[in-house]
Amino acid sequence: MSAVLEIEGLRKTYKSRRRGTRNALDGFDMRVEAGQVHGFLGPNGSGKTTTLRTLLGLIRPDGGRMSVLGHQVPAALPQVAGQIGAIVESPQFFPHFTARDTLDLLAGAGEVPRHRVDEVLELVGLRDRAGDRVKTYSLGMKQRLAVASALLKDPKLLILDEPANGLDPGGIREMRSLVRDLAANGMTVLLSSHILGEIQLICDAVTIISLGRRVAFGPVDEVLAQHSHGTVRVRLEAVGDLPTAADLLDRGGIRVTAEPDHLMLSGVDKPAVVSRLLADQGLYVSELAPVAVDLESVFLELTATAPVPGQHRQVDQSTKVGGPEVTRGGWGA
Repeated sequence: MSAVLEIEGLRKTYKSRRRGTRNALDGFDMRVEAGQVHGFLGPNGSGKTTTLRTLLGLIRPDGGRMSVLGHQVPAALPQVAGQIGAIVESPQFFPHFTARDTLDLLAGAGEVPRHRVDEVLELVGLRDRAGDRVKTYSLGMKQRLAVASALLKDPKLLILDEPANGLDPGGIREMRSLVRDLAANGMTVLLSSHILGEIQLICDAVTIISLGRRVAFGPVDEVLAQHSHGTVRVRLEAVGDLPTAADLLDRGGIRVTAEPDHLMLSGVDKPAVVSRLLADQGLYVSELAPVAVDLESVFLELTATAPVPGQHRQVDQSTKVGGPEVTRGGWGA
């Protein structure tokens, strides 16, 4: 696959008299392949938003290399901007405008053919409400309108920062379906979200950032496999044998966590060895099952060293640069 987005060694440092020097990005790397839905994950203050705003030319980096669609940015942003759609931070719209008025305004400003307005309204499921004022829209509908504004130019790369933020389960499902449809039609989507279950469901690959550095990267299933640590759940025919089994396995070099009715084992490469070891001592297994990790547990493990929100290093000092008032934070038309 060819890379739509490449970032190598990206650095951004903020300095202030009161707080000293902070490395928002500390040699960060990222690669997004064409046609992927790529999840971009990190705790608050990890450098996610700084990365996206730097990529879009809203913040000047201090070092590193960025390439979008084969062009070096920010130098080549004027050439590639029309092929990038982005929503960074919560978009805002004129409440008394209709959805069609909003998109017509953006289409005119971006020299986009007007027929594209109806196309994106259909694409995001707002055609039947296109004549209603935005102030009557639910949060989910406003999010879909924001996505519509980012799709006006039919971009090759769509960047969505927390598109499901504040949505109810129905709205989240609609957003998931929309992103899948866009990817199925050949668009590359870079998706930042704190809803890790959704990322695991929808994304082909992920990048996890912590304290300005990449801590995980790759296809979702491979990232999960790399951090499974060979965890196995063991139940015995006789619950009273659990303490004896735990002691035996511990002496065998297996990390054991005892639960009321089972044992959790870590670092098990060959589960069959466990059953054989126990059977040799007359302890019989009723269940021996690998425990699949999820993206949330991997994320928490990899970012556990990050300070809590509000502490000195975690402050993400992204420059607050907004776009036009009608879509602040977004790259629409």
